[in-house]
Amino acid sequence: MGWNSRSFERCTAAPTDPARRCLVTDTWTPTRVRELESLLTERDGHILEDLERFRALSTRLIQRLHFPAGLHGLHATVPTATRLANRVLLRLEAHGLIARIDRRVGGALRGSAATTWHLAATGERLLRARRGESGRRRYVTPSRDFLAHTLAVAEFAGATKESELRGEIDVLELDTEPSCWRPFHGPVGVVTLKPDLFTVVANADVEAHVFVEIDRGTEHLPAVIKKCRTYQQYRQTGLAQASSGVFPAVLWVTPDAERARKLRTAIRREPDLPADLFTICEEAEALTALTVFLAPSPTSRKEVSS
Repeated sequence: MGWNSRSFERCTAAPTDPARRCLVTDTWTPTRVRELESLLTERDGHILEDLERFRALSTRLIQRLHFPAGLHGLHATVPTATRLANRVLLRLEAHGLIARIDRRVGGALRGSAATTWHLAATGERLLRARRGESGRRRYVTPSRDFLAHTLAVAEFAGATKESELRGEIDVLELDTEPSCWRPFHGPVGVVTLKPDLFTVVANADVEAHVFVEIDRGTEHLPAVIKKCRTYQQYRQTGLAQASSGVFPAVLWVTPDAERARKLRTAIRREPDLPADLFTICEEAEALTALTVFLAPSPTSRKEVSS
């Protein structure tokens, strides 16, 4: 589902404020773009870019990605970082750059930390203007399941970046949809493989290429098997191997152990699906599973040139 934003939000700035004058119009002049950009810090720009990449982020995820706290972060405590993140997000909201999604997803978070944000019309148009692109995207309110999946993908990406911040791994690439999609010629024409994420992680000696699938337990197992066959078909084309020298591992992240067991059983029952292509783990073990790909044995790894 493609969704970004439409101009339904109302800016709370005064009419003479540049943000008010730079809200979405049919024509954006370079002067208007410069006026709006003058209101933004570098970190503000990165927040807008992440909202475009991930399509939705909670306040807590934005805090973790852009206001890290603790021993390896910029701020002493998570509450301090969260308060600062809230102030920045409210300012961006007032300028019409971001907006709240009026739909809650279940979880342990409460209050402002659980607020979910998306890129609003003005923010979306600004990023397009920076790239010299015209047009705009229409905002479609996401379903609860789609939003939960979107936030789960962002959660994995955030945890990966935090692992890098702690010095555990290097994240060389982290591509979201649709930039991580891989079109290829299949048995009946052009097919597009659509992973949730593609990442390249490394340590001092090796790098690992990994497609990531975030499974929420809502897809029927035949649909999962069909997706696995698409991975196998893509591997057989040799396109990835020709580009990078390896075929990426496929990591399925499940919500619990029972779902992981069902996926393993379903894949093993298919004689045409190679067992070494797929790794299935629970959500709590996702980072551990990712770092295992940096061990000497996985075929998805390659030596880092010194």
